[in-house]
Amino acid sequence: MNKVPQLTAVIEREGDSYVSTCQELDIVSQGDTVEGARENLVEAVEGFLEVASQSEIRRRLKKET
Repeated sequence: MNKVPQLTAVIEREGDSYVSTCQELDIVSQGDTVEGARENLVEAVEGFLEVASQSEIRRRLKKET
């Protein structure tokens, strides 16, 4: 079984919305609320992990942020 890495969500306000970033994978999303930005980021990360090859995941996954 592969160990699932812990990923970090950084959420920052930008104007009237929020930008969420998974720095370990360089994935960015946004939402109208903090919770919306977090949910959209989770969806984006899950989508990436579903379609990306293992080599692409390893290439993008940062060990330190």
